[in-house]
Amino acid sequence: MITIEVDDFGKIYQKYIKRLEAGETILLTRKGKPVAEITPTPQNLKNLRPFGLSASKFVTPDDFNNPLPAELLDAFEGK
Repeated sequence: MITIEVDDFGKIYQKYIKRLEAGETILLTRKGKPVAEITPTPQNLKNLRPFGLSASKFVTPDDFNNPLPAELLDAFEGK
């Protein structure tokens, strides 16, 4: 990721558009503080992970939607 001051980006943005097209992310800053992050669109990224990559490796348990035990809920609530 590269970091660029907003004023600098406005002056020479064409150079950075090419870097976005190559898959790089840009962090815009003003006086050294982050203002915005510009990321390339998915169609410009290479080696995207396919949907359903782990579809056969995880099975949802039958009791997935059952309420949690009272003692676990109490622990979350600090009781």
